[in-house]
Amino acid sequence: MLKTATIQTRVDPAVKKSAQKILKKLNITMSEAISMYLSQITLQKGIPFELKIPNELTAKTLRDTEDGKGLHTVDSVDHLFQELDS
Repeated sequence: MLKTATIQTRVDPAVKKSAQKILKKLNITMSEAISMYLSQITLQKGIPFELKIPNELTAKTLRDTEDGKGLHTVDSVDHLFQELDS
């Protein structure tokens, strides 16, 4: 299929950089990923994933996490697994 349409969009640079790292591991270009996304919108006749507004508890938990509140930390992965097993 001949590709001649151009799309321009502005995104958060950190989001773009993070996505590029993942796409590079998958050996997919940003252009290919966007093309795949648009194809899925067409095939699904809508956004190809569920969109929800979080309830108040989820929203508060996300805000607290972003602020570093109430996080549980461990010294190592081994310590984490010990806690999970107990």
